Amino acid sequence: MNDLHVLRVFCGPGGTAGNALGVVLDGGAYPAREQRQELARELGFSETVFVDDAAGGRVDIYTPSARLLFAGHPLVGTSWLLREHGYPVELLRPEAGDVPAWQDGEFHWIRGRADWASGRRTQHHGSVAEVDALEVPPPGTGWLYAWAWSDEPSGSVRTRGFPGRGDGIDEDEATGAAAVVLTAELGRPLDIRQGVGSQILTRPGADGTVEVGGRVAPVEVRRIG
Repeated sequence: MNDLHVLRVFCGPGGTAGNALGVVLDGGAYPAREQRQELARELGFSETVFVDDAAGGRVDIYTPSARLLFAGHPLVGTSWLLREHGYPVELLRPEAGDVPAWQDGEFHWIRGRADWASGRRTQHHGSVAEVDALEVPPPGTGWLYAWAWSDEPSGSVRTRGFPGRGDGIDEDEATGAAAVVLTAELGRPLDIRQGVGSQILTRPGADGTVEVGGRVAPVEVRRIG
């Protein structure tokens, strides 16, 4: 039996909302990719992370149907959890490359690249009401990140994220990788409100990178076989 840590990442003010995340700190208990993919499918979170080297920050990320090279809310949440368990890693190492991670007040941050999140299409709408009224696109239409300015001068944005994979995740509550893509396209810091009440902060970084941060809240620890 192993422990599965369940977190909520990119919570709104006061710890509301946030996207659920599963983290297996003892990734060595599931050495094969097929095992990891099966567990991620059974758990049904938008992403599940397997930590292969806590001190070195080496991690492996899965949706219910695919392995990811980079993802925002899994890396923010896992970095926070490692710090809570005595591993204050400054770099996470998913397949995409080295991802700096740090804490700043109540927000936990990572830095990544938009090209690590390729395949996520952004779609600008004229109003928040239009974004709120969108229907879930049919499976197979690709990853869609719909957005509208809620207050353009301040950089406040309303978004919704639709993975389009047909694996049971019709809409993401909060999506760091898509937020990285949108920030790179707009070239400015953003205060993103996604889903029913999640908050994502972003800002362009050095050398074409994007920093993405949010609050993390623990939910429970489960025993899994």
